[in-house]
Amino acid sequence: MTTIISVNSRSVKWLRVLVSGIFIVAGFNHLWHTEKTAQRIASASFGDIVYYFGNPDWLVILSGMIMLIAGVFFLFGYKTQWTARVLIAVLIPITLTIQVGQIETLGPLFKNIAILGGLLFFSINDTEKLLK
Repeated sequence: MTTIISVNSRSVKWLRVLVSGIFIVAGFNHLWHTEKTAQRIASASFGDIVYYFGNPDWLVILSGMIMLIAGVFFLFGYKTQWTARVLIAVLIPITLTIQVGQIETLGPLFKNIAILGGLLFFSINDTEKLLK
């Protein structure tokens, strides 16, 4: 059973714009500071997991490109559901390798969980129809 709720279209636009910002900034940081980001992964509690997927430097570059491109698409509302799903696919491994192992600082973990909530909203709801 689907329940229909009324949502202000401006709030949906603002949510999309605000959530996109972290991916655009992170994408640039991954591309400009690849070595520093790869070292951060290597020093993370669960950073060894990354080596099963390939060279951390290349993975940082790849994730940076994906976050930057998908973040810009998300910002402008282009293919929002698809883009949100791509960003979720990038966010989950980053969260598991970096934030989960930092039990002394739970803020970044819950930041990522909150971002995941925003992305889930857009991946489940067809907001492009709502905003036309």
